[in-house]
Amino acid sequence: MVDFNTELIHGAVVNDNHTGAINPPIYNSSTFAFDDATTPIKWDYARSGNPTREALEELIKTLEGGYRGFGFASGLSAIHGVLSIFQPGDHLVVGDTVYGGTFSQLNDYFKRWGLEITAVNTQDLAAVKNAIKSNTKAIYFETFSNPLLRVTDVAAISRIAKAHHILEIVDNTLLTPYLQKPLQLGADIVIHSATKYLGGHSDVIAGLVVVNSESLADKIYFSQNRLGGTLSPETSNLVRRGIQTLSVRLDRQIDNTNRVIAYLKSNDLVAKINYPSVNPQSDDFEIASRTTKGFGAVLSFEITAGYDAIKFVNSLKLFKIAVSLGAVESLVELPATMTHFEIPRDERLKIGIKDELIRIAIGLESADDLINDLKQAFAQIQK
Repeated sequence: MVDFNTELIHGAVVNDNHTGAINPPIYNSSTFAFDDATTPIKWDYARSGNPTREALEELIKTLEGGYRGFGFASGLSAIHGVLSIFQPGDHLVVGDTVYGGTFSQLNDYFKRWGLEITAVNTQDLAAVKNAIKSNTKAIYFETFSNPLLRVTDVAAISRIAKAHHILEIVDNTLLTPYLQKPLQLGADIVIHSATKYLGGHSDVIAGLVVVNSESLADKIYFSQNRLGGTLSPETSNLVRRGIQTLSVRLDRQIDNTNRVIAYLKSNDLVAKINYPSVNPQSDDFEIASRTTKGFGAVLSFEITAGYDAIKFVNSLKLFKIAVSLGAVESLVELPATMTHFEIPRDERLKIGIKDELIRIAIGLESADDLINDLKQAFAQIQK
């Protein structure tokens, strides 16, 4: 068994016997020729399968340690493909701080088709158990929630799910398989917005799914093929290329994150920081330390009451105001008005996403330059 860093490069070797090309070719073909009219072939129509997409699917399967991987046209398309395996009348227990797009898809789309949803704090294992009903089919959550960085114990939820013969579905976007492999902790399905760290360069929209069994693979493949939200060959290749540098990027981003947090902790204008290492006595820190290789490069913080969070964000120069995360450049956003605006304000406040909450995703720039940018923005809101 080779090291993870080697798997990033060689986890899905595709040998081009015609040219000897090191990189897998980009197969821009919508259809493939049969040898004759009666003999089945592996590739027939690109929605059903494409060699370039398969190379990426094999790579993410290898990195997550799963049975099969699937490439979708976006993270939400991947989530849609997973949720489509359920039937009207089925019930899901869902983490109460999931991404706003996930929240909207569950509540504005799947509820219309008869899927029942109960939102709970998945850190509260008793609450998770109490939410399970006779028609519950799965527990769905994010390993590190966005934007509050609440950490859910994948192994503990797995034990609950298995005791009730239901699925555990994990969105592992913020951690990636470099920092955590949920399938090895007992999860059944892992979802990634590959737009983020896996792609890593803000130039793709993509989603990936990995499952742990043949039966789940058959169901997800049916959804992928029949719904048609498949990943293009060009984008598949860009994501594969991005994955090859995942570990070196994340190592640098995490180092930068730790330095930024050290600065924020020293600033009196910061009321609260959401990141596992900030409070070593917290459940977040205990679970994350036990189940991950690192805490990632996303954090959020609250400005002290009386200061203008919007002015602070607008004053930043190096941090770009943008949704998304996980790329080489550092980004900043206000969840209340951007990524989580779809969640009603009363529900948003109840789960801790306040109007003054700021989320930053740390990139590969100089940590000194990032800190200086934060300093000048804090100076602006004191004028």
